[in-house]
Amino acid sequence: MNTDIRVHRDAGLLAHTGALRSVYVDAFCAAPWNEDEERATEFTDRLPTDVGRPGFTAVTAVRDGDVIGFATAWTTPVPFPTDRCYPQAAAGLGPAYTADWLCGALEVDELAVHSAARGTGLAGDLLEAVTWDAPDGRAWLLTSVQNARAMAFYRRRGWTQATHPSPGGKGIVVFLGPRHPARSLAPLPL
Repeated sequence: MNTDIRVHRDAGLLAHTGALRSVYVDAFCAAPWNEDEERATEFTDRLPTDVGRPGFTAVTAVRDGDVIGFATAWTTPVPFPTDRCYPQAAAGLGPAYTADWLCGALEVDELAVHSAARGTGLAGDLLEAVTWDAPDGRAWLLTSVQNARAMAFYRRRGWTQATHPSPGGKGIVVFLGPRHPARSLAPLPL
């Protein structure tokens, strides 16, 4: 089976909203995320705003005419946002690193692969495609510290964990992309 990775940089992505929602539900409404479908609706409701963000990039994986995975990203604004999970990221890095490492960098917002396509390398292909032109290699993302599988995936792909919550803690962690110039400055866990 051939999978086509397609890049979207504008509102043309909205033609695929229903398919993106379906992949989101399959990826995030089951273990380990266990989100309710309302979160999928929130994702699709904010898509029209997201496609208008500076630096917006999305990639979709299409096989036999069906979207089986996607990733979305955009340029993190200055000043650093204060909604969603951003305050946790800023608290973990501190104001100086937050501004230097994250503002103006490409922020990966969502990465989802349909369960039938997991284990095929598709998530890595999507992650690479959505970040390949990050400004000066500066890409970053957040994930839950409670999802060991996701954290291991990002490490295998060369991403560096830049925040380190307490062991067994809850919340999010910041990962810097494999070409991010601050990777070597990220603190190691205790």
